[in-house]
Amino acid sequence: MPLILFNKPFQVLCQFSPQPDRATLADYLKIPNIYPAGRLDADSEGLLLLTDDGKLQHQIAHPERKEAKTYLVQVDGVADADALARLQAPLDLGDFVTKPCRAVRIAEPEWLWPRNPPIRTRAEQPTSWLAITLQEGKNRQVRRMTAAVGLPTLRLVRSAIGGISLASHPLLPGEWMEVSPEDVSRKG
Repeated sequence: MPLILFNKPFQVLCQFSPQPDRATLADYLKIPNIYPAGRLDADSEGLLLLTDDGKLQHQIAHPERKEAKTYLVQVDGVADADALARLQAPLDLGDFVTKPCRAVRIAEPEWLWPRNPPIRTRAEQPTSWLAITLQEGKNRQVRRMTAAVGLPTLRLVRSAIGGISLASHPLLPGEWMEVSPEDVSRKG
Protein backbone atom coordinates (compact mmCIF):
# COMPACT_ATOMS: atom_id res chain seq x y z
CA MET A 1 0.00 0.00 0.00
CA PRO A 2 2.23 2.83 -1.18
CA LEU A 3 1.54 6.41 -0.17
CA ILE A 4 3.12 8.71 -2.72
CA LEU A 5 4.00 12.34 -2.05
CA PHE A 6 4.01 14.13 -5.40
CA ASN A 7 4.92 17.76 -6.05
CA LYS A 8 2.33 18.64 -8.68
CA PRO A 9 3.59 21.18 -11.20
CA PHE A 10 1.59 24.20 -12.34
CA GLN A 11 -0.96 23.40 -15.09
CA VAL A 12 -0.89 19.61 -14.55
CA LEU A 13 -4.37 18.08 -14.31
CA CYS A 14 -5.11 15.92 -11.23
CA GLN A 15 -6.19 12.89 -13.24
CA PHE A 16 -4.62 9.96 -15.02
CA SER A 17 -6.79 9.86 -18.14
CA PRO A 18 -5.02 11.52 -21.06
CA GLN A 19 -6.09 14.98 -22.18
CA PRO A 20 -5.20 16.53 -25.52
CA ASP A 21 -2.63 19.31 -25.09
CA ARG A 22 -2.62 19.04 -21.26
CA ALA A 23 -0.23 17.28 -18.91
CA THR A 24 -1.78 14.87 -16.40
CA LEU A 25 -0.53 12.79 -13.47
CA ALA A 26 0.12 9.95 -15.94
CA ASP A 27 2.93 12.01 -17.46
CA TYR A 28 4.80 11.91 -14.12
CA LEU A 29 3.70 8.81 -12.20
CA LYS A 30 4.08 5.36 -13.76
CA ILE A 31 2.81 3.51 -10.67
CA PRO A 32 -0.21 1.30 -11.45
CA ASN A 33 -3.56 1.64 -9.66
CA ILE A 34 -2.84 4.73 -7.56
CA TYR A 35 -5.31 7.58 -7.18
CA PRO A 36 -5.12 11.06 -5.66
CA ALA A 37 -6.35 11.52 -2.09
CA GLY A 38 -7.83 14.95 -2.79
CA ARG A 39 -7.22 17.26 -5.71
CA LEU A 40 -5.47 20.43 -6.73
CA ASP A 41 -6.69 22.69 -9.53
CA ALA A 42 -4.53 22.84 -12.65
CA ASP A 43 -3.41 26.37 -11.71
CA SER A 44 -2.36 25.27 -8.20
CA GLU A 45 0.94 23.60 -7.37
CA GLY A 46 2.43 21.50 -4.65
CA LEU A 47 1.77 18.58 -2.39
CA LEU A 48 -0.54 15.84 -3.61
CA LEU A 49 -0.86 12.45 -1.92
CA LEU A 50 -1.71 9.35 -3.95
CA THR A 51 -2.35 5.76 -2.89
CA ASP A 52 -3.66 2.42 -4.11
CA ASP A 53 -5.52 1.90 -0.80
CA GLY A 54 -9.13 3.10 -1.03
CA LYS A 55 -9.55 3.19 2.75
CA LEU A 56 -6.42 5.32 3.19
CA GLN A 57 -7.49 7.57 0.31
CA HIS A 58 -10.86 8.12 2.05
CA GLN A 59 -9.16 8.81 5.41
CA ILE A 60 -6.92 11.49 3.93
CA ALA A 61 -9.46 13.17 1.66
CA HIS A 62 -12.73 12.92 3.59
CA PRO A 63 -13.85 16.18 5.25
CA GLU A 64 -14.66 14.41 8.53
CA ARG A 65 -11.00 13.38 8.87
CA LYS A 66 -10.10 17.05 9.24
CA GLU A 67 -6.40 16.75 8.35
CA ALA A 68 -5.09 20.30 8.24
CA LYS A 69 -3.95 21.46 4.82
CA THR A 70 -1.57 24.39 4.55
CA TYR A 71 -1.36 26.57 1.48
CA LEU A 72 1.28 29.16 0.64
CA VAL A 73 -0.46 31.96 -1.19
CA GLN A 74 1.08 34.89 -3.03
CA VAL A 75 -1.56 37.60 -3.25
CA ASP A 76 -1.92 40.80 -5.21
CA GLY A 77 -1.63 43.51 -2.54
CA VAL A 78 -0.48 43.70 1.06
CA ALA A 79 -2.36 41.65 3.63
CA ASP A 80 -3.06 43.88 6.63
CA ALA A 81 -4.39 42.86 10.06
CA ASP A 82 -8.01 43.42 8.98
CA ALA A 83 -7.68 41.15 5.92
CA LEU A 84 -6.01 38.44 8.01
CA ALA A 85 -8.76 38.65 10.65
CA ARG A 86 -11.43 38.34 7.95
CA LEU A 87 -9.68 35.33 6.41
CA GLN A 88 -9.46 33.59 9.79
CA ALA A 89 -13.09 34.15 10.78
CA PRO A 90 -15.99 32.36 9.08
CA LEU A 91 -16.24 34.02 5.68
CA ASP A 92 -19.44 34.00 3.62
CA LEU A 93 -18.54 33.06 0.05
CA GLY A 94 -22.14 33.03 -1.17
CA ASP A 95 -22.71 29.30 -1.58
CA PHE A 96 -21.10 28.39 1.77
CA VAL A 97 -19.51 29.91 4.85
CA THR A 98 -15.94 28.87 5.56
CA LYS A 99 -14.89 27.36 8.86
CA PRO A 100 -12.42 29.34 10.97
CA CYS A 101 -8.85 28.86 9.79
CA ARG A 102 -5.33 30.09 10.44
CA ALA A 103 -3.98 32.83 8.16
CA VAL A 104 -0.66 34.57 8.73
CA ARG A 105 1.57 36.78 6.65
CA ILE A 106 4.94 35.19 5.90
CA ALA A 107 8.10 35.87 3.94
CA GLU A 108 8.40 33.96 0.68
CA PRO A 109 9.77 30.54 1.72
CA GLU A 110 13.42 30.11 0.80
CA TRP A 111 12.86 26.48 -0.24
CA LEU A 112 10.11 27.37 -2.73
CA TRP A 113 10.97 26.78 -6.38
CA PRO A 114 10.35 29.44 -9.04
CA ARG A 115 7.09 28.96 -10.90
CA ASN A 116 7.23 28.08 -14.58
CA PRO A 117 5.95 30.25 -16.17
CA PRO A 118 6.56 33.04 -13.64
CA ILE A 119 3.62 34.99 -12.28
CA ARG A 120 3.03 38.40 -13.74
CA THR A 121 4.37 41.29 -11.71
CA ARG A 122 3.51 44.97 -11.72
CA ALA A 123 6.02 47.42 -10.30
CA GLU A 124 3.28 49.64 -8.90
CA GLN A 125 1.39 46.80 -7.18
CA PRO A 126 3.08 45.04 -4.24
CA THR A 127 2.46 41.39 -3.44
CA SER A 128 2.58 39.51 -0.17
CA TRP A 129 2.72 35.88 0.96
CA LEU A 130 0.29 34.16 3.32
CA ALA A 131 0.21 30.75 4.95
CA ILE A 132 -3.41 29.61 5.21
CA THR A 133 -4.23 26.40 7.08
CA LEU A 134 -7.69 24.93 6.54
CA GLN A 135 -9.54 22.02 8.10
CA GLU A 136 -11.77 21.86 5.01
CA GLY A 137 -11.16 22.14 1.31
CA LYS A 138 -13.97 23.18 -0.96
CA ASN A 139 -13.46 23.83 -4.67
CA ARG A 140 -11.19 26.87 -5.21
CA GLN A 141 -11.76 27.86 -1.58
CA VAL A 142 -8.45 29.63 -0.91
CA ARG A 143 -8.68 31.65 -4.13
CA ARG A 144 -12.25 32.62 -3.33
CA MET A 145 -11.33 33.57 0.25
CA THR A 146 -8.45 35.85 -0.73
CA ALA A 147 -10.54 37.48 -3.48
CA ALA A 148 -13.36 38.10 -0.96
CA VAL A 149 -11.00 40.17 1.20
CA GLY A 150 -9.60 42.13 -1.78
CA LEU A 151 -6.38 40.14 -2.24
CA PRO A 152 -6.57 38.12 -5.46
CA THR A 153 -4.39 35.00 -5.51
CA LEU A 154 -1.43 35.10 -7.88
CA ARG A 155 0.18 31.81 -6.86
CA LEU A 156 -1.12 28.93 -4.74
CA VAL A 157 1.10 26.12 -3.44
CA ARG A 158 -0.20 23.41 -1.11
CA SER A 159 2.73 22.85 1.22
CA ALA A 160 1.39 20.41 3.83
CA ILE A 161 -1.28 17.82 4.56
CA GLY A 162 -1.32 16.80 8.21
CA GLY A 163 2.25 15.99 9.22
CA ILE A 164 3.62 15.69 5.66
CA SER A 165 5.12 18.83 4.17
CA LEU A 166 7.19 19.85 1.19
CA ALA A 167 9.40 21.87 3.54
CA SER A 168 10.56 18.64 5.22
CA HIS A 169 10.36 16.50 2.04
CA PRO A 170 11.90 18.83 -0.55
CA LEU A 171 10.92 17.80 -4.05
CA LEU A 172 11.01 19.82 -7.22
CA PRO A 173 7.84 20.03 -9.33
CA GLY A 174 7.20 16.67 -10.99
CA GLU A 175 9.22 14.69 -8.44
CA TRP A 176 7.73 12.12 -6.07
CA MET A 177 8.70 9.87 -3.20
CA GLU A 178 7.08 7.18 -1.08
CA VAL A 179 6.17 8.18 2.50
CA SER A 180 4.62 6.37 5.45
CA PRO A 181 0.84 6.64 5.93
CA GLU A 182 1.56 7.28 9.64
CA ASP A 183 3.33 10.53 8.67
CA VAL A 184 0.01 12.09 7.68
CA SER A 185 -1.36 12.04 11.23
CA ARG A 186 1.93 13.13 12.84
CA LYS A 187 2.03 16.73 13.98
CA GLY A 188 4.70 19.06 12.69
